[in-house]
Amino acid sequence: MNYQTPAPVEEPGKGATSGMAPAERIRALNDELRKTGVGGKIYLTRGMWALGSDFVEHAVSAVRAFNAWSEDNDPWQEHDCATLDVDGETVIFKIDYYDLNMEMLSPDPADPNVTRRVLTIMLAEEY
Repeated sequence: MNYQTPAPVEEPGKGATSGMAPAERIRALNDELRKTGVGGKIYLTRGMWALGSDFVEHAVSAVRAFNAWSEDNDPWQEHDCATLDVDGETVIFKIDYYDLNMEMLSPDPADPNVTRRVLTIMLAEEY
């Protein structure tokens, strides 16, 4: 999976996520990365790869299809983290938000012009 830079927005507040509350914008951007791989970078841990390419394929498909969001696993309604079962293994995915230089946290995760998203998919034992 390749890193893809989010499309620039000419003016702040314009574009596909304009008119949304910050949590809604964050959720839309997170869902886009999680479901399509667009808008950030995706990492899979060594533990995931150690279980083989078939397992990795099942896990990535499960993360993309995940929709069991609830108040318990998504209290901020940003769709940024969840735990799921894949072939008998507990898998966690987590989206983090960094500044454009990938040195610090993003100053505004709702703004793709100042945020690099990183989706990490790992075994629960690796967390």
